[in-house]
Amino acid sequence: MTKEESENGSDDMLIDGPKQGSVIPDGFNPNYLKVYYGRLFPHADIFKWMSYGNDGRHPGCDKSYFGRREFSFTLDNDIYLRFQSFNSESELENSIKEKCPSKIDIGPVYSVDPAKRHAYAQGGDNVFAPVERELIFDIDITDYDDVRYCCSGADVCLECWPLMTVAIKVIDTALRDDFGFDHILWVYSGRRGVHCWVCDGKARRLTNEQRGAIADYFRVYKGNENSNKKVSFPGPLHPFLVRSYTEVLREFFEEKLLLSQNLFSTEERYEKILSMIPDESVTSELRGKWQENRRSSNSKEDINFFRWEQLKNTLQSGKQKVQGLRRCVEEIVFAFTYPRLDMEVSKHRNHLLKAPFCVHPKTGRVCIPIDPKDCEEFDPTTVPTLSELLRELNTGDSRMDVDNEWEKTSLGKSIRFFRSSFLQPLLKSCKEEMESGYKAKIQQTKNSLSW
Repeated sequence: MTKEESENGSDDMLIDGPKQGSVIPDGFNPNYLKVYYGRLFPHADIFKWMSYGNDGRHPGCDKSYFGRREFSFTLDNDIYLRFQSFNSESELENSIKEKCPSKIDIGPVYSVDPAKRHAYAQGGDNVFAPVERELIFDIDITDYDDVRYCCSGADVCLECWPLMTVAIKVIDTALRDDFGFDHILWVYSGRRGVHCWVCDGKARRLTNEQRGAIADYFRVYKGNENSNKKVSFPGPLHPFLVRSYTEVLREFFEEKLLLSQNLFSTEERYEKILSMIPDESVTSELRGKWQENRRSSNSKEDINFFRWEQLKNTLQSGKQKVQGLRRCVEEIVFAFTYPRLDMEVSKHRNHLLKAPFCVHPKTGRVCIPIDPKDCEEFDPTTVPTLSELLRELNTGDSRMDVDNEWEKTSLGKSIRFFRSSFLQPLLKSCKEEMESGYKAKIQQTKNSLSW
C-alpha cells in the first residue's frame, strides 16, 4: 500500500484506561494503544538505549547525539511520518503518547537533526547523511516457504518456527565468536520473523562497504525460486560453515525438520530434493528405490528418515569418487536450514527497523526480546498481546506496590530481561569507552601544551 508522508497526525483515539471489571475483547484495537503507550511502553529504556551514554552527564558526551536520530511513526490510514527527531526523553514520550503510532521504526543517526534536513539542503551543502547505525539483520519466515509445508506466507506455527531459532543460533554465534561483538539484541517481529540489533560502538560506526562485507560473510543461500540448486559449495567449507553445520544445522535437519515437515513423504517433496543432485544416475537409482520398494510401515516418520539415510549412503558411499556428489548432503541441509537474510537491510546505514516493544497490528503481539541463550524455549504463540496486557492491568492487584505498571503484567519479564541482559551491560561499555576517549583527548591536549 502506498504510504504518504505527513507532517501532522491527527489524534482522535482518546480513551480512558480499562476500568476494573470491564471486558477487554481479543484482537488488536487501535484505541488500546493509548493505554499501552501511556502505562506500559518502556519509553525511558528506549531513550537510554538510543542515547548510548550521551545523556549530558559526562563531559565527553555528545549532547546532540540523540537529537540526530531518526524515528518514524506509522499512523492510521497508512500515514507515514519520517524523520521525526527528539531532544529529550520527555519529547519522545510525549510524541508517542500523542500520536499513538501503530508502528515505530528506528533509523540512523544523521550528521544533522533530520527534522531540519530541508534547511541544510537549501544551504547548498550536502551535509545531511547517515553517520551511525546499528548493524541490523532481518529474517522473515516467509523466505522459507519453499522448505516448509506446515504453513505459508505470514502464518507460522511451532513446527516451522524452529527455523528462526536456528537462524538466531547461527548468526549470534558468528557475530560474537568471529567478529567479537558483545551487545546484541534479538527481537521477535510480532508476527513472522526476528530482528537483530548489533549495538557495539564498532558495529554502529561501520561503513556501508564494511556492512556489505559482513552480510556477504553470512551469504550462502544464493538461488532464486527458479533454481533447483540454491546452495553450492565448489570448494572446502569455511570454518564458520563447518561449525554451523556440525553444531546446529545437521542435528536440526535430521532430528526435527526432516520429520516435522515430512520432507520425503510424497513424490513431489522428494523430487525437489533429488533435483539438487547433479548426477542423473544417482537420482534415478534413488527414485527407483523409493517408487518400487515402498515400505510396509504407514509411519511417515519412518519414510522420511529411511529415505534420507538411503540418500546419504548413496551419495557418500565409496563408489562416489566425485567430491561434488559427496558434498550434496551438506548442500541439501544448508538449503533447508541455513538463515535467509534480507541482505539489503544489513548492507546500508539508512534502513529503518521496527523498534522493540511495538505492537504488531495484525497479531496484536508485542515485539519482545528473545534470549539467544534460551531461544529454543521461545514460543511465538504465547507472546503477550495488547488485549491480554490490558486485561492483566484491569484484573491486577491494585495493592501491588510497584514502580512501573508493566511489572503487574506478563510484559514485565521481557522488560527486565531487556534491562539486565542487554541495556545495563551496553551502557556500562559505552561509559567506559566514553571515559577512555575523554582521557585520551585530555592527555593529547596536555602533550600539545607541553611543547
